Amino acid sequence: MFKFKHQYLLLASPKFGRVGLFSSIPAKAVTTESLNHPNDCNQELSNSHFSPATDPSFYLFTLPKCKNIHQIKQIHTQLTVNGLLRNLIVANKLLYMYTTHRAITEAHALFCGFSEKNSMSWSVMVGGFAKNGDFVDCFRTFREYMRSGDRPDNYTLPFVIRVCRDTMDLQMGRLFHHVVCKYGLQSDPFVAATLVDMYAKCKVLKDAQKLFDRMLERDLVTWTVMIGAHTECGSADAALLLFDRMQEEGIVLDSVAMVNVVNACAKLGAMHKARLVHDYISRKQFSMSVVLGTAMIDMYAKCGSVDSAREIFNRMGIKNVVTWSAMIAAYGYHGRGREALELFFMMLTTGMAPNSITFVSILYACSHSGMVEDGLRLVSVMQQEYGVRPSVKHFTCVVDLLGRAGRLDEALNLIENMTVEKDEGLWGALLGACRIHGHVELAEKAARSLLELQPENPGHYVLLANIYARAGKWKNVARVRELMTHQRLKKVPGWTWIEVDNKIHQFSVGDHAHPQSKEIYENLNCLCNKLELAGYVPDTNYVLHDVDEELKRRILYTHSEKLAIAFGLTVTPEGTPLRITKNLRVCGDCHTFIKFVSLVANRLIIVRDANRFHHFKEGACSCGDYW
Repeated sequence: MFKFKHQYLLLASPKFGRVGLFSSIPAKAVTTESLNHPNDCNQELSNSHFSPATDPSFYLFTLPKCKNIHQIKQIHTQLTVNGLLRNLIVANKLLYMYTTHRAITEAHALFCGFSEKNSMSWSVMVGGFAKNGDFVDCFRTFREYMRSGDRPDNYTLPFVIRVCRDTMDLQMGRLFHHVVCKYGLQSDPFVAATLVDMYAKCKVLKDAQKLFDRMLERDLVTWTVMIGAHTECGSADAALLLFDRMQEEGIVLDSVAMVNVVNACAKLGAMHKARLVHDYISRKQFSMSVVLGTAMIDMYAKCGSVDSAREIFNRMGIKNVVTWSAMIAAYGYHGRGREALELFFMMLTTGMAPNSITFVSILYACSHSGMVEDGLRLVSVMQQEYGVRPSVKHFTCVVDLLGRAGRLDEALNLIENMTVEKDEGLWGALLGACRIHGHVELAEKAARSLLELQPENPGHYVLLANIYARAGKWKNVARVRELMTHQRLKKVPGWTWIEVDNKIHQFSVGDHAHPQSKEIYENLNCLCNKLELAGYVPDTNYVLHDVDEELKRRILYTHSEKLAIAFGLTVTPEGTPLRITKNLRVCGDCHTFIKFVSLVANRLIIVRDANRFHHFKEGACSCGDYW
């Protein structure tokens, strides 16, 4: 409220504090009744001991209490009649009130009528355009500001830099960075933080990190921005290193920062780190809000423990539709479709209405568990019974559902007769189904549509080449590879990560870069001999090169997931679960290989690939070989 001191009510505003202190108002002039009047700020004008014609301070006090444009305009009229708009502090306050209420036309008209302007006038106008989404006029006004000869300050520059962030205009952002340096504001923590945010949102992490490291003062918001940027841009390990640095520097995170850290753990799939983050949240006694709780559900699910995710879900006092959808999705990509369906119906009994994301989650779960009829039933009633209109994402799930089950003709018929616009995800689902079932002709049709939509995506070419290779059509494989070479497209390399002792180890196919490489290959050869004695037979159909069988076997044995598992078996105690993550889909031979490893080595092995989770135990996989 207002604080009385020495019988004066001091008026201040964080937006205008730098242009000088406002005049003081005698405390006796303000009554409790006038402060709590429920309706019009003009009641103040009629009941007050002030004379509005002679005391600008009264208007500085009254303007912030205006609740709508009509009230602001009334005061504007009185200020004009009384000639008080010549007082720049009053005029700036009026200008600010117009922009706060998004009356940008009125604000600009007032601004243009100013006989003089100071840096605060320009700042308010620039900020008003920015907050109103009028980026063209924001930049134009800032350019006029620069030409006026006034020096830009640490209030105005962040507005235009944020516009560059919101529009992803990196070129303009760099220009304003030069302006910052020209006026010596690069060390200002507010300006520097805004630049870091701009570069981060434009995904130029190198520049964002460089600025961040040079900052003398870093507030919690800046740390949070950097963690979120690294997570979003695929550098989750760097995000978690920042989290460690924050703790070393004694910075206490808030719930917003913790959500970014939790998301980084989810991206990386690092269970050990997830447990440490959970411990931190418990020690600091964060309340399990909907946002944080939902993020933790996703974290545990993507680190391989859907049961831990369910524990978080059960403990949450308040859940929204996103929370329910996240838990349903977690069951889905762990192949536990029945539990996903049970949770969906439990959600309905609570009165929570499913939304579009909920149906994507449950249809995905049905698809990856072979629950075809359940999925078809849900999609047939989602609009009529739940008011959710099917989008291309829902149809993509249905195409995947039918395609995995081998019902390719039905999947194609659905695509050809659907009324929503088709996208690459839809055709990609059909192409993936063709890979599973070896349907070359239909794969070519799907690939043609995909390449029309995304001609520069190498993944589509690679998948088509793989289908040709499995069918022994090596000339077609060569043509696809020639086309990729002509378009200068490169296959995305396959990587596998394994977490051991709070450290992430990374492997690629045929990798010899690891410090323990010699030992890894020796143990892998020994392991392969044991597996073959147990009945494992390498499936060389998964080698997509036209070479002899012996070379195919050698290539198979150096797949990145096999190297990661050999390393894990080497450095961890017997019985310890192994958790690995792959950026691509695990191949069929590696899937069989890992089933045998889980049996022979008596290990639980949890694999997260590009599509889902596989839990290998005692020679079987949770997917039931349906993936």
